[in-house]
Amino acid sequence: MTKQTPLSPLAAIIAKRQVSLVFALSLLFLLPSCRQGASPSSFTAVNPLTYTDIPDSDIIRVGEDYYMVSTTMYYCPGAPIMHSRDLVHWRIVNYVYDLLEDDDIYNMNNGRNAYGKGQWATSLRYHDGLYYALFIANDQRKTYIYTTPDIQKGPWKRTVLDRPMHDGSMLFDNGHLYVIYGNGELRLAELEPDGSAFKAGVEDKVIIDSPKEGWMLRAEGAHMYHIGDWYYIIEIDWPRGGVRTATAWRSHDIMGPYESKVVLQGAFDSRGDGVAQGPIIDTRYGDWYAIQFQDHGAVGRIPTIQPVTWVDGWPIMGDDTVPMKEVTVNLPESGEDYVWDNDEFDSTSLALVWQWNHKAPQRWSLSSERPGFLRLYSQGTAPSIDKALGTLTQRTVGPRSIAETALDPSGLAPGGEAGLCAFQSIEGRIGVVRKDDAKLYLTLHGKGFREEEKVIWEKPLESEGTVYLRIRYVFTPVEESDGPADRAYFSYSLDGENFEEVDYSLQMRFTLDYFTGYRSALYCFSTSDRGSHADFDFFHQKTY
Repeated sequence: MTKQTPLSPLAAIIAKRQVSLVFALSLLFLLPSCRQGASPSSFTAVNPLTYTDIPDSDIIRVGEDYYMVSTTMYYCPGAPIMHSRDLVHWRIVNYVYDLLEDDDIYNMNNGRNAYGKGQWATSLRYHDGLYYALFIANDQRKTYIYTTPDIQKGPWKRTVLDRPMHDGSMLFDNGHLYVIYGNGELRLAELEPDGSAFKAGVEDKVIIDSPKEGWMLRAEGAHMYHIGDWYYIIEIDWPRGGVRTATAWRSHDIMGPYESKVVLQGAFDSRGDGVAQGPIIDTRYGDWYAIQFQDHGAVGRIPTIQPVTWVDGWPIMGDDTVPMKEVTVNLPESGEDYVWDNDEFDSTSLALVWQWNHKAPQRWSLSSERPGFLRLYSQGTAPSIDKALGTLTQRTVGPRSIAETALDPSGLAPGGEAGLCAFQSIEGRIGVVRKDDAKLYLTLHGKGFREEEKVIWEKPLESEGTVYLRIRYVFTPVEESDGPADRAYFSYSLDGENFEEVDYSLQMRFTLDYFTGYRSALYCFSTSDRGSHADFDFFHQKTY
């Protein structure tokens, strides 16, 4: 054994400092991984995240940024991309496409339309520097894949697959690109690694055949993941006599066999609808959350955030599978919501919170023809608003809200009508009509379920000046004076201050023929070929 010479006091001090320096440097390298395990702050989120229609979401994380996509079906532009830093506050930053197809369906020609169809349940992924968005269009019976290197700015390149894959979910896995899709029976397809086509020689295979007895809805809205040693599929079921239920399936082999477990089930927020369908997502600090929606009547399908706790390898959501109203989110709170907004129409470009009903009209203007105004033109002739292009829509908001606009109707020709609409299959609209006698009339139209629309009320106008129109929505009563749920009330003013409410309320209803929550719509259409236009000074929406 070699005998060590004792260090001198000075050498000992130097050596001790060298050790301390090495330890300090090692801590510097370790700190990033330490930060990954603990968020610097947290906050309490109160569900719903936003009291408006954002269904069928999918979410990805790229670094500290989260991106979410949702279903908007027949509205254009379509497939809204939302951005967040905290999983709670979401801002629309882009759309995947402006127009899906320039055909009779989206031009609403020859009695055709995309109501209840269009873009459904988009799957969003990020892989090798590209963002991928995959969805079925039920009116086209095809699957679309869009890709872009810049999710906030585009442009998007599209591929069309001549096979519909219902509620498809992509999984990039060890050089393969899989899509799970279907309902009841969940099938696994394989695409070329770039998504350009189906993989040659590979047949789709049923990997999950969910139980058939006792269910109203079976294995739909699937989201697929490869986490650790497990393949997970999270989907929605609806047991007969029960509530919406999130079920997870897992297997060590992508082809199965799979075992299942209920991961979220229960009534929520004084409603028996339940909460289910949506993705799970991790944070850079190692926490997991789920975004799951609830059917919430006429306002639509509203999103919630639920914590995910891994129990024996299962992603258990909420409070031991029970949906939670308040959730602690282990992220720094950041940003503001931007999925609906006020608009003074003083910009030269349309705000991202707006979408057209079907294809955008060929002729309209924002500030260019009349500064500070939105000008809508009638597009040919239409017998009613649901068959007319050129209707501009924005999400309604609960639990109670008021939408208001200022309309200059002087550009209406006989047969022309313009105003503000509570837009869905069962609709009510308050506006101004110019009749064949060339006079203007304030009118209120209403349409019940599977009924023809009718004039509820009308009043002649003595001047061609500005008319102020208002719709008051009560989706969930807050006070006894609010009356029943899912009602819309209509009022008008000639001075912008004193409003008179018409003695009528619309019983709103979420109907599957449109399959979207109510929108507030600004419209101008004509039953004659003489052409009309209408100018809107602003659109204001507020909760109360």
